[in-house]
Amino acid sequence: MEPILSVKNLKYVYSAGTPFEHTALEDVSFSVNRGEFIGIIGHTGSGKSTLMQQLNGLLKPTSGSVILDGQDIWSDKKLTRQARFRVGLVFQYPEYQLFEETVYRDIAFGPKNMGLPAGEVDRRVREAAGFVGITDAQLQASPFDLSGGQKRRVAIAGVIAMEPEILILDEPTAGLDPSGRREILSNIAAYRKSKNATIMMVSHSMEDVARLTDRLLVLSGSRLAMDGTPDEIFAHTDELVNMGLNIPQVTQVFLHLRQMGLDVPGVYTIEQAVSALKNRKEAVHA
Repeated sequence: MEPILSVKNLKYVYSAGTPFEHTALEDVSFSVNRGEFIGIIGHTGSGKSTLMQQLNGLLKPTSGSVILDGQDIWSDKKLTRQARFRVGLVFQYPEYQLFEETVYRDIAFGPKNMGLPAGEVDRRVREAAGFVGITDAQLQASPFDLSGGQKRRVAIAGVIAMEPEILILDEPTAGLDPSGRREILSNIAAYRKSKNATIMMVSHSMEDVARLTDRLLVLSGSRLAMDGTPDEIFAHTDELVNMGLNIPQVTQVFLHLRQMGLDVPGVYTIEQAVSALKNRKEAVHA
């Protein structure tokens, strides 16, 4: 199966040739299959945000390539423009980018820029609003009259309305309470399921990426340090800690239990922990 997105030997240097030159990405390569949910983790300054902006053509690589459906997005201006619609990017705190008079117009902004007819724009706005739980009444309200969590959903809907094949989100639950976090992650899952979309999510929540993703990309020192399933990545606890990353709290608890001499497996989700403890209890009473 040919990947929908590939990054090959990607390098990006800020302020090249000046005293402020800084290499943000160095020799990064990976591929993403259609429909995958990819988590991107790394300490602050590891290159996560720069990488995201490479993937939809906001930043041009210093060297290397970004291949979307077999074509280098920088080989032709039309392909670069198409990439910005096909790869949707939701920045951290996207609600700060809302600016229209009504929620409807804010969500419609992207589809209108795509040159779509009015009927198609309307369909996309209402469908995107449905994905994120925005009501018809709220569509006519000012986005600035909504709560913080509702604004976040409107901003995400504005990207979803362009129906990107790949949806990239930078800390989509940052600053939200537990209920808001659950709602946003549920909205993302609903979009993925309905459209068979590929999701790439930057997150500092090890619990979220452990529970939701198929694969994890770990950035460290501007390079791709690890690429694997959550099982494979969280097996390297010491390496992650040395990179300045946390591990899921439940993983920390089970590591402590093992240090106390209990025979428990390595786990990284609550569901795995419950299953492991249940199996241990049954074994003790067998």
